[in-house]
Amino acid sequence: MGSSPRSYKPTLMGVKHGVSSGHYHAATAGFRILEEGGNAIDAGVASGIALNVVLPQWTSFGGVAPIMIHSAAKNETITISGLGRWPRAASVEFFERNHDGELPEGILRTVTPAAADAWLTAIELYGTMSFEQVVRPALELAREGFPVTPLLSKYIGKGIPWSSTREIFMPNGSVPQIGEVLVQSDLANTFARMIDVEQAASSKGREGAIRATRDFFYKGDLAEEMVKFCNDQGGLLTLEDMATFRVKLEPVLWGNYKGIDIATCGVWCQGPLLIEFLNILEKIDLQSMGYNSADYIHTLLEVFKLGFSDRHTYYGDPEFVNVPIEGLISKLFAKSRGMELDSQQASSEMPLPGNPWGFQYGSSLNHAVDPPIATLGGLGEDTSYTCVVDEWGNVFSATPSDTFDSTPMVPGLGFILSSRGNQSWLDASHPSSVAPGKRPRLTPNPALAFKDGRPWMPFGTPGGDVQCQAMTEMFINIVDFGMDPQQAIDAPRFSTSSYPGSFWPHAYNPGLVNIEGRIGDAVVSELRRRGHKIELWDDWDIRAGNLCAIEINSGLGVLRAGADNRREGYAIVR
Repeated sequence: MGSSPRSYKPTLMGVKHGVSSGHYHAATAGFRILEEGGNAIDAGVASGIALNVVLPQWTSFGGVAPIMIHSAAKNETITISGLGRWPRAASVEFFERNHDGELPEGILRTVTPAAADAWLTAIELYGTMSFEQVVRPALELAREGFPVTPLLSKYIGKGIPWSSTREIFMPNGSVPQIGEVLVQSDLANTFARMIDVEQAASSKGREGAIRATRDFFYKGDLAEEMVKFCNDQGGLLTLEDMATFRVKLEPVLWGNYKGIDIATCGVWCQGPLLIEFLNILEKIDLQSMGYNSADYIHTLLEVFKLGFSDRHTYYGDPEFVNVPIEGLISKLFAKSRGMELDSQQASSEMPLPGNPWGFQYGSSLNHAVDPPIATLGGLGEDTSYTCVVDEWGNVFSATPSDTFDSTPMVPGLGFILSSRGNQSWLDASHPSSVAPGKRPRLTPNPALAFKDGRPWMPFGTPGGDVQCQAMTEMFINIVDFGMDPQQAIDAPRFSTSSYPGSFWPHAYNPGLVNIEGRIGDAVVSELRRRGHKIELWDDWDIRAGNLCAIEINSGLGVLRAGADNRREGYAIVR
């Protein structure tokens, strides 16, 4: 799908390697693997699993982990879906019949855990190391512990509803203090059990031993323990759901902004929204407006609203829904959407969707999605991100997620079962409605940009529905305003919530805009005059995301990386 960029050249002349990640321990975990001789995929998986340990409030080994990989040796760019599926017993009718049309918090939101499969699939097909080697930094962090950060202490202090989770993160019945060492023995033991299986299967070779480790998770003792706990809690997951699950390797979707190729995951996540945003903005003279002026911010916000309307109307698991993706990411469709912009007046609600079918098949086959009703609610803050570049031209980009307060930890295993069912609808007409075996429409979405056929910049962020907005703002900061990655990440950000949010119950706040406090009062006043309902964020607000990026200049043989200080991001290059 989408047009492919020019053929790739497989080396990054003179470039060594680098990691940018959502936590400093995860960055050092990935860098350690690079220094030990692993490639970007080995290091990316090591960094991602380390995030599962040190950011349990935002990621989980049993959660989700969409991945994008550029393999220099195979000369290909692919995605690994890293997203679970609804159990076979799940349906809109089930929740209407048993739960009054509600999606209850906790175990009933469980979809098959996908992160473990995504990590293992990545190293099996594109890595060079064993599971034992790449999981070692995470195992040490879990077994020996790490100092609790202010953010982790804060999120534990918000309250954890699940006793099995409190036993791990509040072992003495109190919130751990900043600097107190947190040990996760159950998770360390899970890693150790998987290592034992891999070692026992060593005669099958590296790849065969990794597959045996995967089977232990999805068909063996670990699967039985997960399913038993889920069923004891009233959940729907079965051994058959686990045994038949596999992450999917899928082609990337391609966009282009001013000669730069942009690769995203498919419409099972919101990733292609980034392409639509940039397609619409490409023909607008943003530089003449002045950076972060009222004209500039107003324009981006109104473009975001258009894109989110199309996401709400069309995006869903393409195995179940006929999504007009060729139309949605076409330049002509973007031109038609751009003509709807009002340069002086904010749209008071989510705009009507466009008709991408007219730019794909030439006929109108729009999904019949009812107009949303205003619903109060906040933004999701979970998820993290990591990216890696190595000296051989391989690139890794991943956005793991799932929070410890969404569903209980599996006792003895130290991780949750993915609760990403909370990104589905209980409306059969919605493209992302609940259905047996269907994937929810995921917010996490890694990205990777190319220049002249070479990898140029992996980038991504947490932040729920803010993700594509923050990624667009950073990308334009670099391409149109000449910032380096750190400057582009540090710049003040803004976002709109004028669309139904991805998380149940899909809060919709017509016209609402959030702006970081560092944007001037005069700009805010002018935006309000144009009809934007503005709520100010802190100067450096964690709800604005936690961007990470690595810019590759292969001609000069250098890397420039950036990591967000809104949370605990960290970058290392050499």
